[in-house]
Amino acid sequence: MADSTTPAEIWRPHVTVACVVADGERYLMVEEEVNGRLVYNQPAGHLDDGESLAAAALRETLEETGWTVELRHLIGVHQWRSTEHGDAVVRFSFAARALSHDPDRPLDTDIRRALWLTRTEIAALGDRLRSPMILQSIDLWLGGQRLPLDILSHLPEGGTP
Repeated sequence: MADSTTPAEIWRPHVTVACVVADGERYLMVEEEVNGRLVYNQPAGHLDDGESLAAAALRETLEETGWTVELRHLIGVHQWRSTEHGDAVVRFSFAARALSHDPDRPLDTDIRRALWLTRTEIAALGDRLRSPMILQSIDLWLGGQRLPLDILSHLPEGGTP
């Protein structure tokens, strides 16, 4: 039996990943439909049960853009309350390098297209950006924030790192 100081339900934020994929002054973005509205985001999505953060970032980027990427750095961990659904989000933003593209790969059903935009073009999208974390992670990357990937560890179920 829970005592009066123990909440009946433990609060759980959405855990998401995203990739800042730069090609010169352009960044890989997706145009997606969310609740009947077209918005723009970095390749991003939810962490699946049993999946490492790094694997989720690679998977989401491929599924949403058709690009295979190599993770280079962790840019940061961001907390935010989504204006879209009202829930808390903890987002792990990675810097990645594009390796190859499969233009024939079907994209996730809510993704309309992948495109490359400059930071200026991204900022000009204003309220069509899915979250403020998009520009925040680009600006951290532009400012030189690079955290080593080995600060993250994943202990698979019943296994060792």
